[in-house]
Amino acid sequence: MKANSTAHREAGHSEFTRVGGLWTHAWVRGQGRPLVVVPGLGCASWMYQRVSRELAQERRVYVYDPPGHGWSQGERHLPRRIEELTDHLAAWLQAVGLSQAALFGHSLGGEVILDLAARYPQLVSALVACAPTGVPDNPHITVQLLRLLRDLPRERPGLLTLGFSAYSSCGVRRMYALARDQEKHHTQPLLGRIRAPTLLLEGNRDLVIHAWTIETIERGIPDALSRTIHGGTHALTDSHPRTVARLTLDFLKLTEENRDTDWANKLISGETEQ
Repeated sequence: MKANSTAHREAGHSEFTRVGGLWTHAWVRGQGRPLVVVPGLGCASWMYQRVSRELAQERRVYVYDPPGHGWSQGERHLPRRIEELTDHLAAWLQAVGLSQAALFGHSLGGEVILDLAARYPQLVSALVACAPTGVPDNPHITVQLLRLLRDLPRERPGLLTLGFSAYSSCGVRRMYALARDQEKHHTQPLLGRIRAPTLLLEGNRDLVIHAWTIETIERGIPDALSRTIHGGTHALTDSHPRTVARLTLDFLKLTEENRDTDWANKLISGETEQ
């Protein structure tokens, strides 16, 4: 019985919370201080199993499914805008009692958590933006698609199967609407309002975002630093889960223990590899 209980804690469990009339799902695993993982466009909680397992070694990890993504309910007309994703995430954080939580966002999820930190600063303690898209680069949807197609052969085959399931669940109409909105959504002007310590992660083999994207975000946020993962693709959370988790956990520990010191200089420096 004890062994089964331990296995259950390690594997995690689903939690559903009613937010804005929609049942919102999160996959929860681990113990410790909370860390919320926000997926990319069309992605679902089941695509972040590898990194959440590593993060859960030291944290209670909530892999959140945005409305219309994964196991969360959506509506035909919602969400269609980045602000709607941000507002729903803010409402969910308050509904589950996770104000002042650390947030980890991947791809579009990275833009969402930056947007949230600027507009709802009271809900955020620290940020980790992993391969964030849309800031400051707002490419046409055709360019976004071409970049993704170029990156796909570099990703783990197993992730592609999980991704197909997630994209099918989200639906082409919703993904198209959000991608179109990203063309005109401007998060960059909000960066100077972010006061939470921020870690930016990028892979040097990522064909979806540019290196100057990370550099621009780092310059825009007062308390930010970046790290490059050698060999990392756009799906850093899947290709290099241990390295991503180690950098994230070290960063969070230092920001929590050294709020009044220069924590950035204490974080592992330079280019990192798996």
